[in-house]
Amino acid sequence: MDEQLLRVAAGDRDAFTRVYDAVSRPVAGLVTAVVRDEAQSEEVVQEVMVEVWRTAGRFRPERGSAMTWVLTLAHRRAVDRVRSARAQGERERRSALREWERPFDEVAEAVEQHLEHEQVWRCLGALSKAQRESVVLAYYGGLTYREVAAALEEPVGTVKARLRQGLRLLGECLENTG
Repeated sequence: MDEQLLRVAAGDRDAFTRVYDAVSRPVAGLVTAVVRDEAQSEEVVQEVMVEVWRTAGRFRPERGSAMTWVLTLAHRRAVDRVRSARAQGERERRSALREWERPFDEVAEAVEQHLEHEQVWRCLGALSKAQRESVVLAYYGGLTYREVAAALEEPVGTVKARLRQGLRLLGECLENTG
């Protein structure tokens, strides 16, 4: 299938049909397992197949098989869809809560948030550079362990250990300043 995907990169529609036939079921299975909503899964599968057509030129056989490349695209799209749906749900929940909440002192709230923000950044500054980078990428950048490891070019186990230690120290710091 690697050769077919390389042909897709050159604009070969027949090769795309063969690639589609080979990957559509595994892509659908993976996406459905992640998204867990049939309608959303169908949309994501369609987006993945369009992305395969448009970005086939990025496929590098020396880095892995065509199937792995396509399934990686599918997994990323599926995770993005789940994150987007969660964020949308959270926005809707917050909006609904705001409608039911009693008014509050906006100035006091802003001051409190600013102070909390300063405490977090002060405590982050107390971490080692490696711990701080891992924590910031994971929690402010929204990256997974594997994505943080790839971004820092470090083993996943090392990143997990840095995150655990960094979060423990961050929690202790915040408890002591709060």
